[in-house]
Amino acid sequence: MLTRMSSLFLRTLRDDPADAEVPSHKLLVRAGYVRRVAPGIYTWLPLGLKVLRAVEQIVREEMDAIGAQEIQLPALLPREPYEATGRWTEYGPNLFRLKDRKGGDYLLGPTHEELFTQVVKGEYASYKDYPVVLYQIQNKYRDEARPRAGILRGREFLMKDSYSFDLTDEGLSESYAAHRAAYVKIFERLGLEYVVVAATSGAMGGSASEEFLAVAPTGEDTFVQSPGGYAANVEAVTTTAPPAIPLDGLPEAQAHHTPNTPTIETLVAFLNGAGLGRTFTAADTLKNVLLKTRAPGATEWTLLGVGVPGDREVDMKRLEAALEPAEVALLDEADFAKNAFLVKGYIGPVSLAANGVRYLVDPRVVTGSAWVTGADKPDHHVVDLVAGRDFTPDGTIEAADVREGDPAPDGSGPLSTARGIEIGHVFQLGRKYADAFALDALGPDSRPVRITMGSYGIGVSRLVAVIAEQNHDDSGLLWPAAVTPYDVHVVVAGKNEEITTGGAALAAELEAAGLRVLLDDRKASPGVKFADAELIGVPTIVVAGRGLATGVIEVKDRRSGERVEVALADAVAHLTGRATG
Repeated sequence: MLTRMSSLFLRTLRDDPADAEVPSHKLLVRAGYVRRVAPGIYTWLPLGLKVLRAVEQIVREEMDAIGAQEIQLPALLPREPYEATGRWTEYGPNLFRLKDRKGGDYLLGPTHEELFTQVVKGEYASYKDYPVVLYQIQNKYRDEARPRAGILRGREFLMKDSYSFDLTDEGLSESYAAHRAAYVKIFERLGLEYVVVAATSGAMGGSASEEFLAVAPTGEDTFVQSPGGYAANVEAVTTTAPPAIPLDGLPEAQAHHTPNTPTIETLVAFLNGAGLGRTFTAADTLKNVLLKTRAPGATEWTLLGVGVPGDREVDMKRLEAALEPAEVALLDEADFAKNAFLVKGYIGPVSLAANGVRYLVDPRVVTGSAWVTGADKPDHHVVDLVAGRDFTPDGTIEAADVREGDPAPDGSGPLSTARGIEIGHVFQLGRKYADAFALDALGPDSRPVRITMGSYGIGVSRLVAVIAEQNHDDSGLLWPAAVTPYDVHVVVAGKNEEITTGGAALAAELEAAGLRVLLDDRKASPGVKFADAELIGVPTIVVAGRGLATGVIEVKDRRSGERVEVALADAVAHLTGRATG
């Protein structure tokens, strides 16, 4: 049925929404695709829903193509399954929790590993039933601390999550590979520029984990690449440790009075003016950052010291990923007051060890490496404090920032950094959830076989915003043909009866030829109509104006800006040819 803008539930806006930070947020709201209800919660209007359903259909087709079967689980879930896996507490404040009228605990589902595991356990018992892959496309709920960027980071969002159930680790690897290949097809059909990077598993658990990131300067994720093909989310980058240094013959550690040097910069400047016989840089210093951590469900905080080379900053995202699922926070003034042995600006590893504070260091802090670091009293530092001789860390941690030019962990060259938006994530979960629910199959020898699982997610609603991020210009959206709400946008540029009748007739012919047509028949000025057509972003704009009198229409390619005049008699053939390729 022909869609007329005069009756379409649509209102475009001239101004950007006040809270919009990224292009997709600005344009999807201005063009009438979505409307904000509350922070992180959006209504999908008719145009937006068409794009969302087109993305959803591509995802569904590729999932069906690998033999996955679609089901639908509830979004309102009982506490007990998540209690069994520990995620009722691990998710912390990110869960929407609620009680029913009888006081029972429930949550709005953030992800469904537990429920999928239970449903398979309830239906399948024999090895002959496996392997199986199930999926759903359903709303998820996470109480984001900082919902932002419109539908890119919302508290309610549409997600495809699928789960593979295999008898062997080899079977899991095959299911993982099939999903990975399906994701490549999905994102290529959507025309996205993306990379596949190594990732951390976080609260999901499991071993192998990769993220699909859409390349975008507005992305929240930093990833790195090397000329030799290494690619990883910055949280997953591992630091190559230098070789240990023999302890024999190393100079003794010496404390020095270093007044007014609470920062690395002031310390280095002081040392280089102190006549110590050598030049110091920030890389010679050991910066000790004090934090507090709290395990999920715990009420008490525990102190933690983290040591990184002084020329590096602590990357909180890497730190949090390394300590997940524990909650992490920097110490405040009250914490320092409560722990008098912590001398702010002059903290060293010796006092931490003496007071039982766990101390983790960057992998570059190897045995035999000598450092300038705090002497645990005001205005004093120790020079040549040697790891493995003068202090012994409790372990290593990946917390220091990753920089342009750092060596790739696999030796494939220097790293370059870029920004991206997560659009898909694949995990080899293994048996974490199968163990929690005793998901077994009776094997051919009548012995139970513990099932191994994979989990695979795609942010379906997020993909709409990602496509908009990669496909827009100063005038508006530029939808790829695969997801555009309409194939052709016919603009009636005139008010006389010949133009209005001719434009409507052309639109009807195009619709009858199988194209999806949006007809702008509003009683508005041509300028308003042209601006809205460019804002809405349908790939082909047809102008039915004064040229109709001589049997000519104008066809504009929204992406290239190319304009051509086409004889009205050839319009249907020309436009159906454009739409089909």
